[in-house]
Amino acid sequence: MLDPFATTIRLIDEPGTAEALRAAGPVVRAEAPAGGPAWIVTDEELARRVCSDDRVVKDPAYAPETWDRWRAGLEPTAAEQPSLTTLDGPAHAALRKAHAPVLSARRVQAWGDRITQIAREQLAALDGEVDLMADFTTRYPLTVVCELLGVPADRVDQAVAACARMHDDYGPAQFAGVMGAFADLAKAALEHGGVAAELRDRMPGEITEQQLHYLLFGIMWASQITTDAALGFLVARALGKPSDDPVRDALRQHPPATYTLWRFTRTEIELAGERLPARAPLLVDIAGINAAGGDLTFGAGPHYCIGAQLAQLELRAVVDVLAADFPQARLAVPYEQLRRVDRGVQGSRLVELPVLLRG
Repeated sequence: MLDPFATTIRLIDEPGTAEALRAAGPVVRAEAPAGGPAWIVTDEELARRVCSDDRVVKDPAYAPETWDRWRAGLEPTAAEQPSLTTLDGPAHAALRKAHAPVLSARRVQAWGDRITQIAREQLAALDGEVDLMADFTTRYPLTVVCELLGVPADRVDQAVAACARMHDDYGPAQFAGVMGAFADLAKAALEHGGVAAELRDRMPGEITEQQLHYLLFGIMWASQITTDAALGFLVARALGKPSDDPVRDALRQHPPATYTLWRFTRTEIELAGERLPARAPLLVDIAGINAAGGDLTFGAGPHYCIGAQLAQLELRAVVDVLAADFPQARLAVPYEQLRRVDRGVQGSRLVELPVLLRG
């Protein structure tokens, strides 16, 4: 029986569940990890419509009543904690409007030289055979986003540790502890200026200080988890399967988010002849749609990834530094032997990436 949510280790280019899902139809019913049915959209045109359909929302308040929040890995509801990933409609548009200027292509491009310098410094500090997935792919994007927000450089280790704890199994107490660590980082950023302080001044008036801390956590966490995964596949392909546009190709072939975040139906709807009840959990199969020639790496519609420009610039900086500073760099194992771990809604990531930077 097809289980698209199973954690599975595969060779880097080994097919996953995407082909079987597409063969099953444009909308596929599966068993959700938190129990009960869920629906997966495998057709690009239908996926784009779903991502813009106001009958389909991201607010976890619409999750099935039987779901346990912790088992499902859900964020707080939009009422409990406003965020870009849980708000919909006008409230989401207002919050996105506050974020957009500080993450625009123009603002991000102005950081290009500094981002390249960070990549150069961190790669230059490595020697011999190194596993880039062990630290670099986490530390590099966190160093970038912490500096961008205004988090002092000596707090990056704290950010790395906090992100690592997000991967642990936890309940309310553990979650509160991790949020406390990120709140400390947010406070430090706000005290030292930078984008965090600018974002505070752009916030809608009803956003509280605690809610702002959560929004800054969201930027740090999203910047790390997605770019971390993308970096592994990018470097693997750049060194073992080069192309004219390694960033574009890596993101298309190995999107860091296998599926979109959970969406839920406000009311009963019909998709491609399939009747979905109210509160139905819904996902878009990003990896499968990309494999079929589409491109939903950064999503679509109102929730299109607001950090897409920053992520792509970080990735290109690493490719440029490898080419300029480490022309002899090579994989320490054949490309075809690299392994990835597919974790369903938690995305896909290389297990390890052994590299000889100096040949």
